[in-house]
Amino acid sequence: MNHNSEVNDTEAAATPLNETPPPPFSSRVNVDFYGMTDKGYARTRNEDHFLIVRCGRAVETVLTSLTDEETMAGELYEETGYGMIVADGVGGVVGGEVASRQAIYTLLGLALHTPDWQFRWGAKERNAVMFRMRDRFRRVNAALLRDAAVHVSRGGMWTTMTAALTHGTDLVIGHIGDSRAYLLHDGKLIKLTHDHREDVGITEKTDPLSRELSGVLVDALGSPEGECDPQVDDYLLANGDQLLLCTDGLTDMVDDTEIELVLNSAANAKSACRSLIDLSLSNGGRDNVTVIVARYSIPPVK
Repeated sequence: MNHNSEVNDTEAAATPLNETPPPPFSSRVNVDFYGMTDKGYARTRNEDHFLIVRCGRAVETVLTSLTDEETMAGELYEETGYGMIVADGVGGVVGGEVASRQAIYTLLGLALHTPDWQFRWGAKERNAVMFRMRDRFRRVNAALLRDAAVHVSRGGMWTTMTAALTHGTDLVIGHIGDSRAYLLHDGKLIKLTHDHREDVGITEKTDPLSRELSGVLVDALGSPEGECDPQVDDYLLANGDQLLLCTDGLTDMVDDTEIELVLNSAANAKSACRSLIDLSLSNGGRDNVTVIVARYSIPPVK
């Protein structure tokens, strides 16, 4: 028997990896998350909205003649993911408040109609998730344009939207507008999204009011000008990372250094949200403000 024959026999005898249940991983990731919104002091209504969802897939043996070892009897085999969204209706547009709510509702509806939710991500599955994220932003955009055409009295239905999907150590961000996503990694705050704003020529931007007036929004969901082109990126999470999604009611009032300090010092996600909202209000609260914080405890891969 030659060497190649021995290798082939060994390969034939080995059990393919996809024929035995893999150990669950994403369900072992602990996520401490919280969301909070406030209309601020200058606005008469809150045009921000947010959503946090948990999604999963589970298999549990309830009756069998196989051994416990073969079926993991008594164990719930589970995979878990998390979705987080913030949306900020564009100020000055009558339909802004409706747009932010409708955008989140429509995105959720599109996700719930997905026939094959992606779990156990590899490169192919991650690419599918990113493709779907981009496609769904465009479909939400089309839905808002249809609604605006029907309800002309609203004067348009524009909104920003920043969405995050995490599964295990995988993170996918979809974004359009000037809401933001940040990652706190090793104690340092990293901005993951870029603002779709155009500078209007104000050079002094040291105080919160100047920062608020320093740019105008040039791209958002529901905007009739131009094609919807969302930013979609993927990242890897590490143990101890924190994810922050927020509207510009936070970032126009509170600088990144202060945000980083809060995330590093807060005891949990809820207290971080409360502190960030309070900072925005104490600095003037000139806009609606919404924050979502998620803190990740990721065990070693076995």
